[in-house]
Amino acid sequence: MKKNIFTREELRSSPIGANSLFFKVVSCIKDVAWEVGMNYYNRKIYDISMPITMDMPVYKGKEAKKPIISVESDFTTGTAYESSIKMNLHTGTHLDRTLHMIPGGNTMDTLILEELITECRVINLTQVQDKITAKDLESKNIQQGDFVLFKTRNSFEPILEGEYIYLDQSGAKYLAERRVKGVGIDALGIERNQPGHETHLTLMEIGAHILEGLRLAEIMENHYELIALPLHITGTEAAPVRAILIK
Repeated sequence: MKKNIFTREELRSSPIGANSLFFKVVSCIKDVAWEVGMNYYNRKIYDISMPITMDMPVYKGKEAKKPIISVESDFTTGTAYESSIKMNLHTGTHLDRTLHMIPGGNTMDTLILEELITECRVINLTQVQDKITAKDLESKNIQQGDFVLFKTRNSFEPILEGEYIYLDQSGAKYLAERRVKGVGIDALGIERNQPGHETHLTLMEIGAHILEGLRLAEIMENHYELIALPLHITGTEAAPVRAILIK
């Protein structure tokens, strides 16, 4: 089989010559490729998804939202082990589509996956005691096109089923004015006690993605690469997501 990769020694001894432009270019490319490869290999992956269990925290503690995982067959009844799950699509880490709040809104099958493989910013808001307001965000230098993930007390305290930290309407409006690409939060809902769903609607009107149910306790405030791919469930207003950060 023909070999198409050469060592530096082979290039030096070739008729082309070690001092040729060709050799210098190839040598430079090899050095860059090695550095890029090593940088990729050394990157750390953080799983920021909630484990799905039958006793996991769910929105407002509603029993109807808890997953039911059943064994359909095991090795006492057959030659394979198979399970099934019944779960509300807004349980755990998930992505909302606009049909969640807007009649005739978009669904999971219209999603552009590239928009959920993106640079993002984790923003530390653990000092917030009740809700994230515009004032809490003013010092964070949020720019157009940012995908922001809010780390709050929700990641540390057992408040997910009750008075969890949420994004209020003023905070949502602040983000909408800056045309952010997406917003994630470590709560099971991005809003709380809003009969008019102002937070959701304000973000949905600008096409911002909404990720809920993130786990950010171990994540430092910084820039990361986000990969948050939902299940491809046709026609639904939400879907579970396995979300990771890469640094």
